[in-house]
Amino acid sequence: MSNPIPSVSELTLLKVLWKQQPLSAREIHDAAAGELDWSFSSTRKTLDRMLDKQMVSLQVVHGINVYSAQLEKVGTLAAFAHDFGRRVMEMEAPLPVTMFTGSKLVDQQELVQLEQILQDWPDDEA
Repeated sequence: MSNPIPSVSELTLLKVLWKQQPLSAREIHDAAAGELDWSFSSTRKTLDRMLDKQMVSLQVVHGINVYSAQLEKVGTLAAFAHDFGRRVMEMEAPLPVTMFTGSKLVDQQELVQLEQILQDWPDDEA
């Protein structure tokens, strides 16, 4: 799969954007404040890096820079979960989709998609 795996802080900002977009850097910062205890300038720097990596896009709306997620939610979560299962947990089999049950981030339809992506993940990827 070709989805880049975001860092934990990048994933936090993406989660904000997946819930509502486009948003200004200030709106993203305020929404992520509960998870990221850092300055507004850190949020801006992270968004700039994400822009360079094409994880987000930038446009000007009424003179304000606003960001939108360019990474698709389910595919990105699948890449993150696959990487976690392989690298951290040293599992060869896909993570069970039941570990995502009850998540506020994905709905039932997205859970089905996520399970399919994880089941179909190519064996030869590291």
